[in-house]
Amino acid sequence: MEVAVLDAWAVLAFLRGEGSAATTMRRYLRRAGAGNLRLVLNWINLGEAYYRVFQISGEDKAEAALSLLRRMPIELMGVKESLVLEAARLKGANSLSYADAFAVAAARLHGAPVITGDPEILSLPRSVVKVRALSR
Repeated sequence: MEVAVLDAWAVLAFLRGEGSAATTMRRYLRRAGAGNLRLVLNWINLGEAYYRVFQISGEDKAEAALSLLRRMPIELMGVKESLVLEAARLKGANSLSYADAFAVAAARLHGAPVITGDPEILSLPRSVVKVRALSR
């Protein structure tokens, strides 16, 4: 089955209903719900999306977003040594945030693309990670 990794940018675009990015995310979620795509989100990137919603809209909205995400056809990936070390290597070798490095590391470990609109990830060479670009 095809696999794709979500980052916080993609999750936030969906939660905020941000234009074509949200529309594209709804298509990915429908495919995942139908069993045609395995969407993966690691806990670091889920935490990043949670704290951003918390900062902007408060704890109640962040909890509601978390509840919604848990009901969606998204596999939550645990944080294991292999993911942490791969993210650390990526952060050491590239110009991207540590949280973004976790999304890229998850994608590399799954041999999958990252679904994102994040400029830091989009600017990485294809040899580092494949992406499915979202735009607002």
